[in-house]
Amino acid sequence: FFTFSAAFFLAGATTGWLMERLGTRRALVVGSVAYVAGVLAVASRPSFAVLVALQLLTGYGTGIVESVLQAHLAGLPAQTARLNLLHGFFGVGALVGPLLATWILARTEWTVVWLVLGLASVPIAVAYAVTFPGRAAPRAVPDGPDGAAPAPTSGRLLGATTRQAGVVLAAVFLTVYVGLEMSMGNWGVNYLVEHHGLSAGLAGGSVSGYWLGLTVGRFVISTVAARLGWTVARMTAVCLVGIVAFGAVISLSPVGALATVGFALLGFFLGPLFPTAVAVVPELTSPRLVPSAIGLMNAVSVIGGSALPWLAGALGDAAGIWTLAPYVTVLAAVQLLLWRGVVSRMRNRELRAHAD
Repeated sequence: FFTFSAAFFLAGATTGWLMERLGTRRALVVGSVAYVAGVLAVASRPSFAVLVALQLLTGYGTGIVESVLQAHLAGLPAQTARLNLLHGFFGVGALVGPLLATWILARTEWTVVWLVLGLASVPIAVAYAVTFPGRAAPRAVPDGPDGAAPAPTSGRLLGATTRQAGVVLAAVFLTVYVGLEMSMGNWGVNYLVEHHGLSAGLAGGSVSGYWLGLTVGRFVISTVAARLGWTVARMTAVCLVGIVAFGAVISLSPVGALATVGFALLGFFLGPLFPTAVAVVPELTSPRLVPSAIGLMNAVSVIGGSALPWLAGALGDAAGIWTLAPYVTVLAAVQLLLWRGVVSRMRNRELRAHAD
């Protein structure tokens, strides 16, 4: 897990450089080839040391494909709706994948699961090579001392990106988001079993409802918001208020049935936050830095997905699992404050653009 996460982080940090050097299509093919090579090698049943090393390939490949796809969609019209669809289908895979893996494991060996993942990814890699554009539209870049555009380097792009206050705020926002999402997903069963006395089966079904709500939210909320004429800022604020509200419902619920409903609705309002935060990146930085910014946001979100669920578990150990729901509610409130900062940077940038 640590090796995979480290490679995913590296992928996010180098996405902008890779897209600038290779273009969208080749960057996707590089990520796909790395992923396919890694999972097919895992399917060969390597030694444990090699298995760990192979996570460098699968983690880097996964991180590149995820970041490049998001950067590509962020540059298209109606990017918020497109990115919500992308993440919605991610949720579909997260729901269907474990069921398919369980079905395979009941009939054959674990290596077949990896073989299926690898072989299924081959036609997707071919589709990237055939259908995606080589490069995005040319971006204006500052001239070097000799009047020529400076040669891009990974460090230069990443350094320029980290100096963008709006991007940093959005990255922290996603870090808290992933931590909140994974805290509920990882500890929800324990919370419902130990705090509300539900059976393991009912608790597991409730957490599945949480993930289902998250997936449905990505398909539904942005579409409804567009029909209502809401801005991205308003839609996200409404979702964040909903998360705080249903976090409080779960915290104060006297019975497991109400907490179960709270789980599903909490997931529903969580759904659009990640893709929407990615969708506003073009409003926070210059076009050239968008791929690096999205890669950076993906990279640091891994930290939240590791550290914040760990803290939730530590609190549960020290004070009781009842702390999970208040903990998640506090994280949601922190997100609301961070989002206000992101919106403020978006508005300031828009005002400067109008002034120019």
